[in-house]
Amino acid sequence: MKTKLMAVIGLTGAAALALAGCASAPAAETGPVTITYSNFISNGGNEANLAKIVAEFQKQNPTITVKVTTLPYDAYGTALQTDLAAGTEADVFDINGASSYAPLQANGTLAELKGVAGGVYNKALLDTYATGGKQYGLPTSFSDVVLYYNKDLFDAAKVSYPTANWTWADETAAATKLTNVAAGVWGDHQPVTYNEYYKVLVQNGESFLNNDGTKVAFTTPGGIKAAHWLVDKSGTTMPTIAQGQGTADFDTNLFKGGKLAMLHTGIWVFSAFKDTPANWDIAVEPGSTHSASAVFSNAVGVSAHSKHEAAAQKWAEFLAASDTTVNVRLDAGWELPTIADSKKLATYLDKGKPANRQAVFDAAKAIAPAPSIGANQSQMQDIITGELVEAQAGRKSVEQALTSAETKINALLKG
Repeated sequence: MKTKLMAVIGLTGAAALALAGCASAPAAETGPVTITYSNFISNGGNEANLAKIVAEFQKQNPTITVKVTTLPYDAYGTALQTDLAAGTEADVFDINGASSYAPLQANGTLAELKGVAGGVYNKALLDTYATGGKQYGLPTSFSDVVLYYNKDLFDAAKVSYPTANWTWADETAAATKLTNVAAGVWGDHQPVTYNEYYKVLVQNGESFLNNDGTKVAFTTPGGIKAAHWLVDKSGTTMPTIAQGQGTADFDTNLFKGGKLAMLHTGIWVFSAFKDTPANWDIAVEPGSTHSASAVFSNAVGVSAHSKHEAAAQKWAEFLAASDTTVNVRLDAGWELPTIADSKKLATYLDKGKPANRQAVFDAAKAIAPAPSIGANQSQMQDIITGELVEAQAGRKSVEQALTSAETKINALLKG
């Protein structure tokens, strides 16, 4: 999944405009210029869609030519780092989410984007790529995680459908009623992973890192409760590891087969469920003390070394929020644009299953920010997932697993 998916959609008025800041946009250049753009977002089937956006931009800006380089997602990060080390990075380049943005901004790689019209963008997404009140990136697409539910199973068990007011307690109560082990029907499924744990921490009023970002904070009462929320489903309302939980596509196949009542996963599997016989829909994920969703985004930045900063920023803004981009993305189903104008997004709401597509935007109103620790990010994620799985498998208690994770990750933070 390329967008690893933040938001008040429909943000208007003075509060939105205040986001833009006071800095003026860079002065436009006279005469023709060529800017370079390096991306991964179009790789794998959306190259032609990106070409449409480029063509319209050049039509509207005949003095600017955009030279595009498209790289596979798996190779993009290494290629970007190589270019940055050599000083050969593109004028404009993709940023793979908030965790990638933080080190790029901190080391001076990104130019400040001045004069950005803040009210155009989804506020929380735009804020994700701002530091110290200055804008250094523009969000280009997002996706998020929601709660899928099988209405047929709910109806058969005479259980009310999930609502926006549900809490963990409501979900547990429903999942318990919906689980029928003898019939092979399970009430709930939520991956026992890092990506889920940082989110449920926020849903329970906690945070992954302490205030100054120097230590993790898992073994608080709230952190322990959050881990139990994930782990304790196993074998009660969710299959165990021995029964296949955690293997590739296990949860989606269970849902498609009509044997799973609720599933926590991203909107990127809509298409996988398109022809599922069951009557299904989505809702915003319940929280414990707080609402918080995992929202993943991509962004675009301008190189601090660009010789054509004004033209580069103009392209970045067009790519992120132009009507052309919005229409191309919605028509192609190419992730979601990050604009604030809900009227321009209306066609998305009428695309069929799921009926409650509004939940995609509602989920983005309260975000669980993904923690970023720099170079050791992937190792940190593996530690959390590994320790939680140890608890799920019964080889450690939740408290032992979290204590071990804290010790290991705090050592990474010191190093």
